[in-house]
Amino acid sequence: MILRPAEAADADAVASIWYSGWGDGHVGNVPDELVAIRTKESFWTRVPDHLVDTTVAVVGDEVAGFIMVVGDEVEQVYVAREHRGAGVAGALLVEAERQVKANGHDQAWLAVATGNARARRFYERSGWIDGGAFDYPAPADGGPIPVPCHRYLRNLTN
Repeated sequence: MILRPAEAADADAVASIWYSGWGDGHVGNVPDELVAIRTKESFWTRVPDHLVDTTVAVVGDEVAGFIMVVGDEVEQVYVAREHRGAGVAGALLVEAERQVKANGHDQAWLAVATGNARARRFYERSGWIDGGAFDYPAPADGGPIPVPCHRYLRNLTN
């Protein structure tokens, strides 16, 4: 597995992984209003603007997963279904922590939809602490949509 900054040629793979993974973790766990606007096409539209913040994990010759890091927030962590359970997510999360620290922060954070038990278990096993419930303002054209989430925190000073 190789971790590297995303390139324009990765956009289709990133959008595909993001779309299917978002559905797995969010449908049934976020407001229907958000599900309605997170169409398949919306992921392909959003990816190009986020490539600068994206790191991909490449296994063989295919993108197996990605992270998006902005400042102290790990905005996205996704792994293609066929690569789950193979250590890709763990490697990406360690890289996200490294990037947040390199951005000058002593603590990283990320938001997890309250009902996404699989992701919450993963972060807890990875040493992240549940900092409590809050409403994450999911971007939408008509203004942010509040999503019930938990803020997970990782101290990076150790």
